Amino acid sequence: MKPVLVIASLLFPLTALAENWPHWRGPTGNGVAVEGNPPTKWSVTENVKWRAAIPGNGTGSPVVWDDRVIVTTAVPTGRRTGRLPELDFQTLCFSRADGNLLWKQTAVIATPHQPTHSTHGFASASPCTDGTMVYSHFGSRGLYAYTMDGKLVWKHDEFDKMNTRNDFGEGSSPTIAGQKILVPWDHEGDSYLYAFNKTNGELIWKTPRDEPSCWATPMVIDAGGTKQVVMNGQTCARAYDLETGKELWRCAGQTQRPAASPLFDGTRVFVGSGYQGSFMAAFDPTGRGDLAGSEAVLWSINRDTPDIASPMLSGNRLFFFKGKSGLLSCADSNTGNLHYSAVRLPGIRVTYASPVAAGGFVYLTGRGGTTVVIEDSNELKVVNVNSLGEGVDATPAIVDDEMFIRGQQHLFCIAEGS
Repeated sequence: MKPVLVIASLLFPLTALAENWPHWRGPTGNGVAVEGNPPTKWSVTENVKWRAAIPGNGTGSPVVWDDRVIVTTAVPTGRRTGRLPELDFQTLCFSRADGNLLWKQTAVIATPHQPTHSTHGFASASPCTDGTMVYSHFGSRGLYAYTMDGKLVWKHDEFDKMNTRNDFGEGSSPTIAGQKILVPWDHEGDSYLYAFNKTNGELIWKTPRDEPSCWATPMVIDAGGTKQVVMNGQTCARAYDLETGKELWRCAGQTQRPAASPLFDGTRVFVGSGYQGSFMAAFDPTGRGDLAGSEAVLWSINRDTPDIASPMLSGNRLFFFKGKSGLLSCADSNTGNLHYSAVRLPGIRVTYASPVAAGGFVYLTGRGGTTVVIEDSNELKVVNVNSLGEGVDATPAIVDDEMFIRGQQHLFCIAEGS
């Protein structure tokens, strides 16, 4: 099995690879559509198959399964408690063919207990799906499981309230692994990693984490015959046994309030962060205990590492932005040696969306809505610079020959000849 496909076999059937994007980092967990081939050029009027209005505000990425595209949002009701708005937390399901709304479900109507960053919103976690169920996570408002037709099957809305650093808000996304759905819960109170039964919502295990606020999403890998849950963290990057929740290994060195999610190439785990410091390293996940200073730390980088946007792994190339900027670096995943470092991309100044790749190209999107397409190669070669006329914070999804981009007001389907 090719290394890039290993993580997909743990999370989703291999038959889904060319057809679905079930998790915010795609079928491989690394931001790559293995068999995708979307356009490299578009505009407000060119190669837009459809656009659908999305009410409210949310920065969670779309997920795609067969003929359905799913997003979450938080819609103001018009009522307020003090300075915080009451919100209708919704899951929306659109037709992939034409963008028509197939169903809409309200999870809960509630007033958040804590403010959020002005650029963040209250519906920032991406949903996920296994083709049977859709899981929407609204942080302190709960985890909700729906059928593909929008029927609520179960919910877990008894989490303690999350209190994030500096009122930055909530946003870690859940991850499906076999019969489990994993929910990270890092904040300024008691932090945990939860594993629930994805069929009925029953708690399987709950592991305490000595971590403050973190916005990373778990990565599930198979290393040395053990399925591991890899998590970023300010105190340490760590891995846990998927079956029991027991910690397997850890390594200090990450920066403050990490948000970037891990990657895995079948042999190595890559974890990085870039707020008030810079650190990214490759780890041998067969190690155990404290890996700091050991041979299990294969290489490290201490400059220009990612902050909000997660890195992307395509083949043996790691692509990542410096902090929240549009400065792009590309490193050899085998050695950590840089092919190029902190290069400015045209039209991109600030980035929240993570890089994605398909068909020999890498797609890089800035908050202003500009997407720069480059060749997936060791040299920086810009192919096209595109815009849809509105801001984009969510990571795009790629399925077959189409790309789905969630903007500030609309969900777009990009397809050749539209």
